Amino acid sequence: MIDLCTCHFVRRKEAVLLVGPAGVGKSHLAQAIGHRACLAGHTVLYTTANQMLATLRAARADQSYDRKLLRYTTTELLVVDDLGLRPLRDFEPEDVYEVIRQRYERSATIWTSNRAEAEWYPMFGDELLASAAMDRLLHHGAVIELTGESYRDPRRRGGPAAAARQEARGA
Repeated sequence: MIDLCTCHFVRRKEAVLLVGPAGVGKSHLAQAIGHRACLAGHTVLYTTANQMLATLRAARADQSYDRKLLRYTTTELLVVDDLGLRPLRDFEPEDVYEVIRQRYERSATIWTSNRAEAEWYPMFGDELLASAAMDRLLHHGAVIELTGESYRDPRRRGGPAAAARQEARGA
């Protein structure tokens, strides 16, 4: 994690997958690393997977796909949050692949997901497409699996003292 905060991975044009259950801090860490990259002078774009895919879907309809795709492929660091929360449909697997392909060895990307690395392959719905995408992601990439309890758990709010108060109340 400390190495990610140095932003060397941005200069090396690598991919980072932050995976783990809901509430363990994947999005928070991705945004903090993106902030560090901004402070280091890198261009950064943060988006949710849903926002990116909706934008590309609309761009297919109005014939602006290539222009919109450039938005996601030209920044030095792209942070895509929450890939895999819902099944990819229609052209979405191809869109994700195209973002991965165009950024491969050209720029850095952080992907966050509640799905473990092995669960990414079925998301593409096509074994060949999945293999090509994952090969590029993992070639110059790191998979960081976060574990633990959700920070959103009400018993964790306010630290150990708050947890003790909750338990004392019988919650």
